[in-house]
Amino acid sequence: MRTPHNERLTPDITEQANSRTRGSERRCVLTGDTSGRAALLRLAISPDGLVLPDAGAKAPGRGAWVGVSRAALENAVADGSLKRALLRSFKGAKLTIPDDLAAMAEAALTRSFTDRLGLELRSGHIVLGSARIAEQARSGRVALLLHASDSSEDGRRKLDQAWRVGMDAEGSGLTGVTLPLDRAALSVALGRDNVVHLGVAGHAGDQRAAGRVRDALARLIAFAKDDDRDTPGEVGALHSASDMM
Repeated sequence: MRTPHNERLTPDITEQANSRTRGSERRCVLTGDTSGRAALLRLAISPDGLVLPDAGAKAPGRGAWVGVSRAALENAVADGSLKRALLRSFKGAKLTIPDDLAAMAEAALTRSFTDRLGLELRSGHIVLGSARIAEQARSGRVALLLHASDSSEDGRRKLDQAWRVGMDAEGSGLTGVTLPLDRAALSVALGRDNVVHLGVAGHAGDQRAAGRVRDALARLIAFAKDDDRDTPGEVGALHSASDMM
C-alpha cells in the first residue's frame, strides 16, 4: 500500500489492490462513503490549518475528501460537523474553516472544468459553431455534446438529433448535457465569442478527451445539485453518453 505523494495515509484514504486498473479510492469524511478520486473533492489543509478546496488534488501536505453537494457542505460547515470530522482524522490540528468554503469549492470546481475545456481546445479536441458541431456529430465524430444553460430549446433539439444520428442512437432519447454555465461564462473560458454549444471530439475508439471533460464536469454537477439524492439528471446523461460509445 503506497501513500500518495505529499499526502499521509489517514482514515479517509483507502487504496484498491489493483490500482492500475481501478485507481485509488477515497473516503468522504462526512458520509464515510468510498468513491474514486474523480467523484470527490479534496480539501487541502495548509501548514497553519486553513482548510481550502483543492479541485486539482495537487496541493502539497495534508488533505481530506468530501463527496457531498454544496448544500450539504454548507450545512456541515455551519453546524460544525465538518470540523469535527477533520479533527478526528487530524488529531491535535488547529483548523480554520472559512464560512464560505462551499462557495469557494464550487468556484474551484467550475474553474477546474473551464480550465479543462481550455486545454482541450488548445489540443484541437473542442468543436465550436452549431453548423460544424452538427456536421461532426452526424459523422460520429463528437463524443460529448454540451449546451450552455441559456441555450435555446430549439438549438439543443437540433444538435441533439444530429448527435443521436452519429451515435447510432436514434429513438434513445439521448441528449447533450446542459451545463451549469451560461454562454458568457463559456465564451470567457474559451476565449471565443458567443459559445452556446460545444462538442468534444472523439469516436468509439478514442474517448480520452471526452473522458477528461466528463470527469471534471461530473464533479461540478454533482456538487452543484440541490441535494444529495441519487437522481438521473445531468450526471446520468454523462454516463449514458459514455455507455453509447
